[in-house]
Amino acid sequence: MIFDTHAHYDDEQFEADRDELLKSMAAGGIGTIVDAGSTLESWDKILELTEKYPFVYGAIGIHPDEVGTLNEDEMKRMSALLDRDKIVAVGEIGLDYYWDKENHDIQKKWLIRQLDLAREKQMPVIIHSREAAADTMDIMKAHAAGMKAVIHCYSYSAEMAREYVKMGYYIGVGGVVTFKNAKKLKTVVEEIPLERILLETDCPYLAPVPFRGKRNSSLNLPYVAEEIAELKGITSEEVIQQTERNARELYGL
Repeated sequence: MIFDTHAHYDDEQFEADRDELLKSMAAGGIGTIVDAGSTLESWDKILELTEKYPFVYGAIGIHPDEVGTLNEDEMKRMSALLDRDKIVAVGEIGLDYYWDKENHDIQKKWLIRQLDLAREKQMPVIIHSREAAADTMDIMKAHAAGMKAVIHCYSYSAEMAREYVKMGYYIGVGGVVTFKNAKKLKTVVEEIPLERILLETDCPYLAPVPFRGKRNSSLNLPYVAEEIAELKGITSEEVIQQTERNARELYGL
């Protein structure tokens, strides 16, 4: 069964049909989903989803665009939520210099604080990094050595991907790999071992071709698996089986 390692079913785009959609996952070949936190408001919704659906697990963290909302009280709350049974990672956390909503030093400060908390809890981390390649690598080397991590929605070079793989990290691959202009990501998939690739949607965003621009869901992951299979010269079933093993190893499931 397909394992979607990064989704946002807490998003308001799913308000109208969330229950119906999630109940259709098994029939669509989707076995497990991790719903990743991004805002303070997302945390309670994620807990609800993990309680309601046996196959949904959660990650708790604050997206770099939202770190201005973090303070010591919220860090204490995060720490308590990370002890819940179905919360399996700290995330998504990282650096985002594309939207540039938060000062870079503040982004770095809270990324390091959340990494420290993950280390303390012995939990994996889900890393968001956009147009912040060098700073993300520097912080991961200094503060996350020996930890389990996925570089989610990977958008950098194959050379840097190989470096992350050497560090023991996973590379998150989603709908973007099906885009014609995604040459860099296609090269990454060709060059790194399948044992280090995870399937993810980032839904409701980044739907693969032929649904590009529409609302994404885990049900579209077969298109991603097929593209990876084609790039690797293997079957999509091999991709699905190995990426599920990878995801279970990362999240300890």
